[in-house]
Amino acid sequence: MANPSATVLLDWYDRHARRLPWRVSPAQARRGRRPDPYRVWLSEVMLQQTTVATVGPYFRAFLERWPTVGDLAATDLDAVLHAWAGLGYYARARNLHKCARAVVDQCGGVFPDTPKGLRALPGIGPYTAAAIAAIAFDRPATVVDGNVERVMARLFAVEESLPVAKPQLHLLADALTPQSRPGDYAQAVMDLGATVCTPRSPKCLMCPWQRDCRAQALGIAESLPRRAPKAERPLRRGLVFWTVRSDGAVLLRRRPERGLLGGMMEVPSSDWAARKPAGLDQAPVTADWRELPGRVNHGFTHFKLELTVLVARVRKNAKAEGVWIMPEAFGDHALPTLTKKVVRHAFANM
Repeated sequence: MANPSATVLLDWYDRHARRLPWRVSPAQARRGRRPDPYRVWLSEVMLQQTTVATVGPYFRAFLERWPTVGDLAATDLDAVLHAWAGLGYYARARNLHKCARAVVDQCGGVFPDTPKGLRALPGIGPYTAAAIAAIAFDRPATVVDGNVERVMARLFAVEESLPVAKPQLHLLADALTPQSRPGDYAQAVMDLGATVCTPRSPKCLMCPWQRDCRAQALGIAESLPRRAPKAERPLRRGLVFWTVRSDGAVLLRRRPERGLLGGMMEVPSSDWAARKPAGLDQAPVTADWRELPGRVNHGFTHFKLELTVLVARVRKNAKAEGVWIMPEAFGDHALPTLTKKVVRHAFANM
């Protein structure tokens, strides 16, 4: 069986490249248009752990509000977090803001054009550095995301399970990365995985690498890549304190900058623990608390969360750590999905 050809894949990409708001198409590239490193970086950060369909509207909104990296660096973190709300994994938004400021302050507003230089910036790891270097600057950097891993596992019939197989898959991908048009090639492999070599029911008859695919020849393409069984996520529990002032304002507070949902606004809560939730000693004020029916359930990457909502009404001059916000003004603040769930639960059950 012949080795897969980058030229064959690039020919396929020239005909079938996805139209994406952050991408310079092959036709545009032939007319001399070059990718904007800012747009490439912004899209790659947004696409981590998030689908293309979800990212599109956020990407356009960010560009409309902050057309350049300098514009993004000049704004404050709250504005970025608010615009990011709903995309999840909020450390990305904090690092996005830090990185924009680093590019402006340390690099004169110009992104480095090598993986090494890019990795020195906040929030840019090996994958993102390789993607920006390849796509924005046409450096022959090897870009390996989940789509590329799947393509390589099938192309070479790698039966070792992920994540153990990751280093081998990266080496295989590296061996195929061409010196010519490496940026287009990186996007071509990702497009192939997203549209043809899909996780389920791969469209092998449409694949430009069909004749070279060992898994397809063996009839095992759909079973690859193999994955080690996922461990059951533990359950944590906590109390949420829905505190309503006599004028209708509700108490919110900002989570610590570091850690889960860092810098986002939340309804005050107890610690989240595997054991029975803490008592009222973690309530923001002393009050007559009552429990609302039902629970708020939310899933994080490494654990599941179950929250019990307690509600209390307090005087207008009540003192508590946080900010009092009228419900109609909640939309002016960066509320993560979990907080939005708590808000909906409280309004539905009071």
